[in-house]
Amino acid sequence: MIIFKSINKLNKEVNFKANIGFVPTMGSLHKGHISLIKSSNKLCNKTLVSIFVNPKQFNKKKDLIKYPRNLKKDIAILKKLKVDYLLSPNVNEVYKNKKNRKFKLKKNDKIMCALHRPGHFEGVLAVINQFLQSFEPKIIFFGEKDYQQLFLIKKYLKNNFKTKIFSCSTIRDKYNIVLSSRNILLKHDDLKNSSYIANLLLKFKNKLKKNINHKKHLNNIFFKINNVKNIKIEYLEIRNKNNFSNIYNRNNFKIFIAYYNKKVRLIDNY
Repeated sequence: MIIFKSINKLNKEVNFKANIGFVPTMGSLHKGHISLIKSSNKLCNKTLVSIFVNPKQFNKKKDLIKYPRNLKKDIAILKKLKVDYLLSPNVNEVYKNKKNRKFKLKKNDKIMCALHRPGHFEGVLAVINQFLQSFEPKIIFFGEKDYQQLFLIKKYLKNNFKTKIFSCSTIRDKYNIVLSSRNILLKHDDLKNSSYIANLLLKFKNKLKKNINHKKHLNNIFFKINNVKNIKIEYLEIRNKNNFSNIYNRNNFKIFIAYYNKKVRLIDNY
């Protein structure tokens, strides 16, 4: 595996006209990232992974500082997966000498995470824009855990770049907890609470599939979750998974949640 700190050097040594798959990450790699990398290895001739903790997508400085980092461990994982290239740039390298486009979400998009984390998705779109301005891989890989993020990136890339998006299903552990780099910040009892929430939402999803009128029980689910010790819900909503509207049926809905498990903010969707 060749490790690049410089984007210019990456461009000089890698032929992006070939079939290159790109997996952008913020490091602290887990099985969710690994599934994306394996998909790239399968579909593309070469795989490029980036590890870059993007400050622009953190609306709280404390969250940026606390974000888990373990580059040495990540490199070992990438080598084992036979990744071809790793891009691990610093902030100046990513944002220097390029037009820093300022992103502004439309009013209809300012829902859920976009409403509660102002500037977050603008920061995500900014870093993806910076990368794809510098190099255009054939395919870029994202997981469905950050489903709203995936939706917004799809909209942006469709009108601005030729790079195709490949989305991968959310990966969960044996307790049904969605894998996240932030899980490392949780203790045993915290993980039990997240498992309870995930399983409660799964049962609710199955009820809605049978009878969408069960959506009237959403307040009961909210009450149950919010009364778990050390849990505070930020939002719990049902939306159309194709356009994020409030108009949906039992074949096209998703349940979205963001909550704090003690001080750790987590998201999930079913």
